[in-house]
Amino acid sequence: MINHLNGRLVEKNPAFLIIECAGVGYFVNISLYTYSRLSDNELCKIFTHVQINEDAHTLYGFADEDERRLFRNLISVNGVGASTARMILSAMNPSELQECIAREDAAKLKSVKGIGEKTALRIIIDLKDKVKKESLGSSAVSGIVRTPALKIKDEAMSALLTLGFQKNAVDNTLEKLLKQQQTVSVEDLIRQALKVL
Repeated sequence: MINHLNGRLVEKNPAFLIIECAGVGYFVNISLYTYSRLSDNELCKIFTHVQINEDAHTLYGFADEDERRLFRNLISVNGVGASTARMILSAMNPSELQECIAREDAAKLKSVKGIGEKTALRIIIDLKDKVKKESLGSSAVSGIVRTPALKIKDEAMSALLTLGFQKNAVDNTLEKLLKQQQTVSVEDLIRQALKVL
């Protein structure tokens, strides 16, 4: 339906983007991996997947086609929806996830919120062969910008609330994590919080 968007980046948040294309602003749900890969340049291109349900049309965005392919593989697994797939891609980058599936590391998959033993095993069984065949592109995350702690906490809070976590639990978790370390990126803070929440 919509393969990609190429336009002006109006807003960039760890959980979503707003991209203006030909005067139309698109709200695009993204993973933490995509957030870390996008620069703050005004012009950007994002690959998309449209999820159509009875009550909503939801747009998901990806920094590259490899991440989108992995997302589509995940949602093809019985019991894994688009929100869960996005959560998985926020907790691990695509190469980590690919390696996790290839090594049949169910314990690591279970560390992602919303993934239980059965779902983790189902992901491994259904995707192991596909993952071995597909060669994901480079997933090195570079140029993570350090920002003041308050801004980092606000951005992490916004992303985690968008993912459906309770405000009090998120606030307490972020406070504890920030006390344990002097400097941390938004991406790392969210990944750490996802393991705890």
